[in-house]
Amino acid sequence: MNEAASPSIAPMPARTIDDRALRLFIVLSAFFCVNAVLAEFIGVKIFALEETLGIAPLHWNLFGQTGSLSFTAGTLLWPVVFLMTDVINEFFGRRGVRMISWLAAVLIVYGFLFAFAAIAIAPADWWVKAAQAQGVADYQAAFAAVFGQGMWTIAGSLVAFIIGQLIDVAVFHRIRSVTGEKHVWLRATGSTAVSQLVDSFVVLYIAFVLGPQKWPTSLFLAVSTVNYAYKMLAAIALIPLIYLVRAGITHYLGEARARELREQAAA
Repeated sequence: MNEAASPSIAPMPARTIDDRALRLFIVLSAFFCVNAVLAEFIGVKIFALEETLGIAPLHWNLFGQTGSLSFTAGTLLWPVVFLMTDVINEFFGRRGVRMISWLAAVLIVYGFLFAFAAIAIAPADWWVKAAQAQGVADYQAAFAAVFGQGMWTIAGSLVAFIIGQLIDVAVFHRIRSVTGEKHVWLRATGSTAVSQLVDSFVVLYIAFVLGPQKWPTSLFLAVSTVNYAYKMLAAIALIPLIYLVRAGITHYLGEARARELREQAAA
């Protein structure tokens, strides 16, 4: 008895942890999220650039504000977030960036919730005075001051982060649609320029102008402008690293697989 031949169906490639593209996405996402969360937590500190470099204050005058250039400590980590965003954009497209952006936002909220929980639990009496030799009179008060950022700061950070990421991915792919595979530096730096222009001003406006500190307009404009200028200088300085990371990923995935991912990301 002859059986009808059934058409052969090619098996779908398994997307397991052994798939190099999946491994790459996990690693990039992990670096993106940990840097985004850390930047939010250390961003409560404002540091002076000249004193950090060990030089005399240059007495800048910006929007009527004079003295050392002031930055949030979070700016130290945001260039890494920009780099991860551009690389994920390049190989995994809009869906990849949106996914990790929302994941990072959830993790930031999660982190702050547990920070507030840690502040609320009763401290041990001996622990409160444990760091007096280092000049910290009240460990609980110091812990609360560092990790208990105000709700305005948290809200500003989250809103600015999400808006900035959505703008970044839109501008990145808009430039990519015009330039194709050429000018990687242009879509990476151009998307950062637009997204961080919004991010740098939105976060400080919500946190410190609308918030209880009520910064004057001159201080808001001065600090926002300085932070934006730093982010742009960092983005430009990272251009060679973008090409280096891109080449490393292509070598890791193989030319054919890397091209396939870039084409899917651009679609």
